Amino acid sequence: KVREMIDWEHKYPARDLGNGKVRAVGMGMAMQGSGISGMDVGSATLKLNDDGFYSLIIGAADMGTGCDTTLAQIAAEVLDCPLDNIAVFGADTDTSPYDSGSYASSTTYVTGKATEKCAMKLREQICKLGAELLECPADAVEFDGKVVFESADPTRQKTLSEIAYASQFGHMVPLEATETHTSPLSPPPYMVGAAEIELDKETGEVKVVDYAACVDCGTPINPNLTRVQAEGGILQGIGMALTENITYDAKGWPMENSFMQYKIPARVDIGHIRVEFESSYEPNGPFGAKSIGEVVINTPLPAIADAIYNAIGTRFYELPITPEQVAMAVEENR
Repeated sequence: KVREMIDWEHKYPARDLGNGKVRAVGMGMAMQGSGISGMDVGSATLKLNDDGFYSLIIGAADMGTGCDTTLAQIAAEVLDCPLDNIAVFGADTDTSPYDSGSYASSTTYVTGKATEKCAMKLREQICKLGAELLECPADAVEFDGKVVFESADPTRQKTLSEIAYASQFGHMVPLEATETHTSPLSPPPYMVGAAEIELDKETGEVKVVDYAACVDCGTPINPNLTRVQAEGGILQGIGMALTENITYDAKGWPMENSFMQYKIPARVDIGHIRVEFESSYEPNGPFGAKSIGEVVINTPLPAIADAIYNAIGTRFYELPITPEQVAMAVEENR
């Protein structure tokens, strides 16, 4: 798919544009992991409020990844309710259940699975109390997200508000659940990325004019959040490959002490970033999901280095690949 997206057959390995400029393509493949197996711990607490809404309390911190939305979607899917019915309370160590942290590409895979298990447990409790109020066995009722009703006679039903009220007065069935999850497996997401660069042989400047990527992160829970995570990680990888560097003076002070010296790629520095997903199903993840957070930063580095090799014939093994290094390599090759 990536070969088609970048038009690899017509652009590989390089094309001379004249005036010292070359267009070239390169490709990189990578895998990562989904949390640290047997070590990362995720937890979630869900409770039904008396107005029929739910509170989701998590120990994972949303660092801009949108995990509050993703975890709420997982709970809403299990509980058959709109996303707006889930009120999320983010990481607060005074009240949140234990979570080892939003790191190692673990939040959706590990904490998401804890949320799924927690929502399933709460759903069972809702059905149990609903059956008690309807005076029938727990396996004789169904829950459609709004009411618990008797399977044989759907007209006999209890609303969520009635069930929540009953749990507070006279019925000892708690409508609150906490679940913890850790996985013995760390299923890897996979990714292929292809970069098209324009290289100026006189100045050594390298500009990424197109970047195409295809990611297998299992089944994306929220495709929009997954896509922007991928695009952001790719942009970070491009910066790591070409511009972001730290050097020190004789006294050990960093020379790049502001964003005037430490160059982060901006929108004007990049042509196009295009991301597609090749969905699979991971049975150990929530609704088939694997991780996405880190794998996306891995392919720009080898893809850009490969494209530079195809352009000038020199393979670089250290980052960043600066214009000075490229210009010197072109001169040596001459």
